[in-house]
Amino acid sequence: MAKNFVFVGLFGSGKTEVAINYALMLKNEHENVAIADVDIISPYFRTRDAIDELEAEGIKVVTPPGALKHADLPIVTGAVAGYLNNPQYKTVLDVGGEENGIVVVGYLKPHLKDTEIYMVVNTRRPFTSTVDGIVKTYKQLTEVAKIKIDYLINNSNLSSETTKEVILEGERILKEASQVLEVPVKYTVIPDFLEDFETEFPKFRLKRFMKMDF
Repeated sequence: MAKNFVFVGLFGSGKTEVAINYALMLKNEHENVAIADVDIISPYFRTRDAIDELEAEGIKVVTPPGALKHADLPIVTGAVAGYLNNPQYKTVLDVGGEENGIVVVGYLKPHLKDTEIYMVVNTRRPFTSTVDGIVKTYKQLTEVAKIKIDYLINNSNLSSETTKEVILEGERILKEASQVLEVPVKYTVIPDFLEDFETEFPKFRLKRFMKMDF
């Protein structure tokens, strides 16, 4: 298993929810887990907004200090690099997926040794609803940050209206994009309010933390 895990995805992909749940999964297997919020793009759905719940589970949450916690500024503290380099910690990064957000990954690249990078895809969002759109997004993000994305994650959803059919259709689309890109699909995400069902790719159960308040 890698030491560090980076989650990127366009707005609406659900990458923050996936990153939070992944950190919780790691905590079940490892004593020391940190999650760093370096999303400088989205003011709505961010790891720092779930800090109380995560810290209650014993996960270290790395955010900008004090009054800067909720600032929409390109703030990446030295602590982020510290946890990425700390061999005692499994570290998760929640990164903004638009081009202006993923530059953070390029900035942190010297510290991303032994790291897996995941692109979370929601096929119910406009720019990633087709194979061509997913391929274009993948290429844009990798070119801007000068990184290789190792895995795709199918997080096709319509929030609380997500159905089995929505998820399986997303699998079909992402499978085709995976073949074009030659990048494997790591998981298909299933929210905890749906009953279990068969998927082609390994299942990743997700508890929702972010709430829409706008």
